[in-house]
Amino acid sequence: MGNPNSGKSSLFNVLTGLNQKIGNFPGVTVDKKTGQCAISENLSATLIDLPGTYSLYPKRADEWVAYKVLLQQDEDIKPDMVLLIADASNLKRNLLFCSQIIDLKIPVVLALSMMDLAGSKGTQIDIAGLERELGVPIVSINPRKGKGIPQLKKIIDQTAANQIGVLREFINNFSLAEKPVAEIKKILPGISDYTALHYLINHKHFKLAISVQEKIEAIEKENKFNSTRTQAEEIMQRYTRIKHIMQQTVVENDPLKKAIFTEKLDNILMDRKWGYLILLTVLFLLFQSVFWVAQYPMDAIEWIFGKLSGVLSSVLPDAWWSDLLINGVLAGFSGIMVFIPQIMILFGLITLLEDTGYMARISFLTDKLMRKVGLNGKSVMPMISGLACAVPAIMSARSIENRKERLLTIMITPLMSCSARLPVYTILIALVIPSKLYFGFLSVQGLVMMALYLLGTVTALIVSYIMKWFINIKEKSFFILELPVYRAPRWKNALTTMVEKAKIFVFEAGKVIMVISLLLWVLSTYGPAKKMAAVTARYEQLIQQNPQQSTELNRQRKTALLQNSFAGTLGKAIEPAIRPLGFDWKIGIALITSFAAREVFVGTMATLYSVGEDADDNSSTLRQKMNAAVRQDGTKVYNLATGLSLMVFYVLAMQCMSTLAVVKRETRSWKWPLIQLVYMTTLAYVMSWVVYAIFK
Repeated sequence: MGNPNSGKSSLFNVLTGLNQKIGNFPGVTVDKKTGQCAISENLSATLIDLPGTYSLYPKRADEWVAYKVLLQQDEDIKPDMVLLIADASNLKRNLLFCSQIIDLKIPVVLALSMMDLAGSKGTQIDIAGLERELGVPIVSINPRKGKGIPQLKKIIDQTAANQIGVLREFINNFSLAEKPVAEIKKILPGISDYTALHYLINHKHFKLAISVQEKIEAIEKENKFNSTRTQAEEIMQRYTRIKHIMQQTVVENDPLKKAIFTEKLDNILMDRKWGYLILLTVLFLLFQSVFWVAQYPMDAIEWIFGKLSGVLSSVLPDAWWSDLLINGVLAGFSGIMVFIPQIMILFGLITLLEDTGYMARISFLTDKLMRKVGLNGKSVMPMISGLACAVPAIMSARSIENRKERLLTIMITPLMSCSARLPVYTILIALVIPSKLYFGFLSVQGLVMMALYLLGTVTALIVSYIMKWFINIKEKSFFILELPVYRAPRWKNALTTMVEKAKIFVFEAGKVIMVISLLLWVLSTYGPAKKMAAVTARYEQLIQQNPQQSTELNRQRKTALLQNSFAGTLGKAIEPAIRPLGFDWKIGIALITSFAAREVFVGTMATLYSVGEDADDNSSTLRQKMNAAVRQDGTKVYNLATGLSLMVFYVLAMQCMSTLAVVKRETRSWKWPLIQLVYMTTLAYVMSWVVYAIFK
């Protein structure tokens, strides 16, 4: 157990390795991660990674899960010991939860993580002294580097054998409500004073016999027990004791100086006027950088793949397998690799914003706006996470206590432009938006990119405002947020994140792109036997009759074969429905395939334009091929109207199958994902039609 972001999951992964199972706690959408760990030669353990929580007063569904396990109210899990992970760089806050668990009289082993970060802040912790004050064994760990793990296992083994660890109360819980606690302990003998307090406060949420519930109710009424006042008094007592312990065992490097610096910076960055202007400037620079910095490596990757395709075309024989290699495998792979620079830069910059502490300020700044549309400041973090991927973003909405606000956040998060849409935006912007600079630094392409992200965000807020009137859930809402002190970014952390995100894109999204690219090659190369044979026979006859036009006729034959292939037939079937948006049948195929994953759009285009009319010039890049594409009347396929219409469609349409699946999982109903699919598809179609009608 531990506070969120304390390193709990990292330690769980180190201790269990691959011996893990992931399921759900009964009745709630909360992950249940269990794993096996060999503690010593004579001791093995089943580890359960419980959701992160700040205290034993739960608000969210995941906090209730952890709470019921600790209070012995979970039918399946009866903990023998609690392995508590505390962030050493934020020890005061973490000790509150630790002190509460100690008072439950469950054996505790405390693992201090992030000691290196605490050291860099000038914080020194006397671990031996802290052990004496708390009365529990403590060990310093670094799960990522594997440090302290053998010592931790040894202490767990000793605690399990009752060799160390004297359980004593952190504060005098009996004094908080003497008579009610004494009477509860008569009904439920063997429980601690602090556990008795929690029976008084939360017994309605516990599975108890009706007679026991009635007795506890009677004790509350008879003693006029006030749970709110008791909680407040308890927390004050705990922090008084924690303050004393910190003075005895922790040396901090001038925390007042950092606090003053943070306050001064907050006065500027969180100003009612300047704060929003600074936020827009930060976002603008973020998207400008995606184009400025990434352009050169992208051009280099495109050039390399173009040359490689040209060389292979001239060397390999004219056979089906060489066509598969060049126009299937290589085309699909180039569609993956070319966007790695932009994805790495975007996530690197977002990580720097999080590291500095500015991301939490964005939540605070936007809370007022969020409340007007039915959300609160906590909705911002899932929405910002949606810039990476909607799936984990929707899951992170569990941190929102209010059910209505959580549901609204889930319903609008897919409107945030995820990283999977980034390849679609960049290739279309490069095709239809001129690469011009205004005032020497304002890139038109960067402005359009920012406009697309803002369109998704503004639409999400409007949809939330409308939906809040239709979702009939009434709950009190509150927004509590801890603003971290500003600190210098960890460049190594940003670099690690960039590499990890690139790996995920290549190995996760890349698999889907490659499979669909190969499938598309098959569907684009083959078709109904009679149709394909008729096309081949007709063009062979024309070439024999007009040998001087063989090059042009060969190009026309490949186009005709593509149109009559299985992929072409499918595209032609849906073309009437999408023609009002300015889309042709090739774009139609991409719309269908990219429902598996938005990145697949680029792989689809790479395959279709390699197999199709421009296949002769294998050295040209995908952008050159798409730029040269024309309709039957000779007009360009990718003009400004079509490009903008397609971008708007991808901003507003449902992201992918995985998003729908996770919405179903989180809401435990098909009702909400189906509503989501219908409203987003309708919105995307109507807005794309409007944009095309304006610009054509």
